[in-house]
Amino acid sequence: MTSGSLGQRSSSYGSLLQHQQQQQNGVFLQSTPPIASRKPAKVFGNKEKENLFMWIFKFVHRKKVGMMFLCLVSIAAMLWVLYVGKGEVTQEVHNVQSLDFKNNSIADLSPMSVDEDTVNAINSSLANHEMKITLNDDKIATIVPEPPPPPLPVYFTGYNLPKGHPCETFTMPPPPADKKRTGPRPCPVCYLPVEEAIALMPKAPSYSPVLQNLTYVHEENLTKSEFGGSEFGGYPSLKQRLESYDIKESMSVHCGFVRGDKPGRDTKFDIDDSDLFEMDKCRGVVVASAIFGAYDLIQQPKNISEAAKKTICFFMFVDEETATFLRNSSDLDDTKRIGLWRIVVVRNLPYTDPRRNGKVPKLLLHRLFPNARYSLWVDGKLELVVDPYQILERFLWRKNASFAISRHYKRFDVFEEAEANKAASKYDNASIDFQVNFYKAEGLTPYSEAKLPIRSDVPEGCVVIREHIPISNLFTCLWFNEVDRFTSRDQLSFSTVRDKITSKTNWTIHMFWDCQRRNFVVQGYHRDILEHWPPPPPPLLPPPPAPLAVFVPPPSTLVDETPNASALETSVERIVSNPTKIPSPRRRRRFGSRRHRKAVAGTS
Repeated sequence: MTSGSLGQRSSSYGSLLQHQQQQQNGVFLQSTPPIASRKPAKVFGNKEKENLFMWIFKFVHRKKVGMMFLCLVSIAAMLWVLYVGKGEVTQEVHNVQSLDFKNNSIADLSPMSVDEDTVNAINSSLANHEMKITLNDDKIATIVPEPPPPPLPVYFTGYNLPKGHPCETFTMPPPPADKKRTGPRPCPVCYLPVEEAIALMPKAPSYSPVLQNLTYVHEENLTKSEFGGSEFGGYPSLKQRLESYDIKESMSVHCGFVRGDKPGRDTKFDIDDSDLFEMDKCRGVVVASAIFGAYDLIQQPKNISEAAKKTICFFMFVDEETATFLRNSSDLDDTKRIGLWRIVVVRNLPYTDPRRNGKVPKLLLHRLFPNARYSLWVDGKLELVVDPYQILERFLWRKNASFAISRHYKRFDVFEEAEANKAASKYDNASIDFQVNFYKAEGLTPYSEAKLPIRSDVPEGCVVIREHIPISNLFTCLWFNEVDRFTSRDQLSFSTVRDKITSKTNWTIHMFWDCQRRNFVVQGYHRDILEHWPPPPPPLLPPPPAPLAVFVPPPSTLVDETPNASALETSVERIVSNPTKIPSPRRRRRFGSRRHRKAVAGTS
């Protein structure tokens, strides 16, 4: 057998083997053409390759070498299939798009027709790469970075005091059995120390149910509605009023300051820019009060910690009449401060009634202090005697509440409150009747046990404690709208606004006892009442003690009875020690003090 015949046979065997393997794997190698060509130079390329294949075919009949050769061929075929498949996918992708990154953010694809199904398929494959492909109207695809999902919001969910804490087991004692005092009185409240209260201040806001985004109506061209309203609060129609109680995730409602570019600037409740700048700086807690019409005297807060003095804003809103009175009394100077209070003079007031003007800062503090988290409203006639941090901890944070107000000390029913306002001439009787009848037609009923766990429909509105979150801001906005539309007696509209909001959400208001309110504020009197009081009478002083009565006998008797001196001493001693003849100083003091107490009680 010649080498040529051996080469031909071997070549035929190798070609047949490779051809079978290629058919089985679906791959046709261009380096092994059919034997009909019989051009060794084109098959092997050179003589060395031919000798190598001759050597392989010589030993291929051996078992071990054949098996190894088959394994190598199989591995090579598998790698080739993977390579060809990857090339086909790459070619298909390149037929769809050609990426050209610009500014490391946007990549323009070649302007060719790309269908949306292909883009969606690519977006699904790029889901883990934080990028996305979009098509414009010309079917030009661009790839942009996919923004990361926003983090889940964190809310304050309350806390519990440690077991065994004195305030955890504290119960309100019964009122003292003092029959001489029948009016309202304070009751003990368990406050935490100021340092502990500050440490428990929530780091995150409370959750606002349903409502998440609240904006306010701005109107330059006002049109009067059916009834009520003003240029300051706008003229929302009855339809808009009804829609404002349909609680949604995003809402826009009337909330005063409908004109101007900012609350306090060209809004008919105008404040100097320097004061607005200071108000914008309040980012934690604000304590606010107001005196309009020189109606009250400024009461300085007491028992305020140094930490509160440094971190809490104290603002007192006054009108120009009150500011003039304060300047004339030498209390107000260029520093704009009286004690802890920063005095803010408000000009161009929206109402002629001072009490109605006072409702603006009382109910719309979240608009005047847009960056504040918590607010404590105190009427001008009240004196704050407890640190604000302790009040917030006790009535908001410990109760996991965002709004707190005290109940009326005596009345729980709106209809009874309306009659009391009419009897005291607090407002025009016809206007009060119209407001109550309007609420009655909407479904207002007298208070009863059926409304439990609601314990009162009438608040004592001189103190308002709240957190500035969307749902509580909405409540005070709608409460102010009722005051703007009807009478200024906010106790009459409180329960209507509360019940309409709570019927759509699980939001609640913490109404605490009025005696607890009287624990941290001291009730004062209005200035006109104090000025008409007569000056207190001077204290009654006890009369000077009477001189000792000493019996002195006539001179004749003294001469005649000089030898009997012991009888004279006995007589003098008997007169001085006799209590029936000379009243003791102690008895005189007791008598004078009783008369003094009666005089004070009579004047009060």
